[in-house]
Amino acid sequence: MRFGSLLVAASTAVLVVAAPSTEKKKRVSKFRWFGVNESGAEFGNTAIPGELGKDYTWPVESSIDTLVAQGINIFRIPILMERIIPTSMTGPMNATYEDGLISIVNYITNTKGAYAIVDPHNFGRYYGNIITDDAGFTTFWATLAGVFANNNKVIFDCNNEPHDMGDISVVTGLMQACINGVRAAGATSQYIFVEGTSYSGAWTWISAGNGALSGLTDPQNKIVYEMHQYLDSDGSGTSADCVNSTIGSSRIEAATAWLKSEGKLGILGEFAGGSNSVCESAVTDMLTYMGENTDVWLGALWWGGGPWWGDYIYSMEPPSGVAYVNVLPLMLPLI
Repeated sequence: MRFGSLLVAASTAVLVVAAPSTEKKKRVSKFRWFGVNESGAEFGNTAIPGELGKDYTWPVESSIDTLVAQGINIFRIPILMERIIPTSMTGPMNATYEDGLISIVNYITNTKGAYAIVDPHNFGRYYGNIITDDAGFTTFWATLAGVFANNNKVIFDCNNEPHDMGDISVVTGLMQACINGVRAAGATSQYIFVEGTSYSGAWTWISAGNGALSGLTDPQNKIVYEMHQYLDSDGSGTSADCVNSTIGSSRIEAATAWLKSEGKLGILGEFAGGSNSVCESAVTDMLTYMGENTDVWLGALWWGGGPWWGDYIYSMEPPSGVAYVNVLPLMLPLI
């Protein structure tokens, strides 16, 4: 999500008429994964390390329960690098923040049997500076991945939405350093999600030069290319309005062709549209298109859930988030 800084949203209730049925219907899933970003632990990014419950929060277990009952099987947990390893990228972990992360990841994976994505939500930066220290980034990931090395339902997302990083080689270097660090930690069974520059946009994947990421290597051959795609006019995910009812498929068409031509696998790590007829048609259009191309698209995750969003335009937080009430029921038959 393209925010200069995340503000803690007020927990304002949204008036609803009816929530999606909790009855779980048997169906054959088109995608390997379909999920929700569960925000909160990356909030308050000007307060480091910050205070739990004041500056940041963790996802709510009851919300995870409700979404899993609907058929959701993967959750992306945004965190801050500066909170999990606060002194330097090669330093020790913050025990309080680490315990919170372990708790929610174990709940998602061990208790609910779903997948958890650990997502340093840093836009290619550490304490505001572009990360150019590949060796330090490798160490950062060796430390973090080591915590979850024996949990094969954990997925490692190298870094959220790098942008304005200079030459594309800076991004490819970071992504390879991440892969190297994860595998050095002994985490050999897990998938690794790599992201590209220009906020990892699917619609700018080719024009931004992210084709260079095709040269990344992993001894376990479990790289997935994570792209993001919003449907508003500038693709920033800051408006409830969508361009038109077919903007979803058109914006990911070139990225789909790239995945096919390079023999790669992809996932939409973030996507969303407003709760209105045009956006709902656009979301349906995009998921339908992806469902016709599951040879390369493994799934998608909605932005966003989390207990502090309040009346956020894309909120997927049960029971009253506008997307949970109005958009999720339209998506479930398509996933």
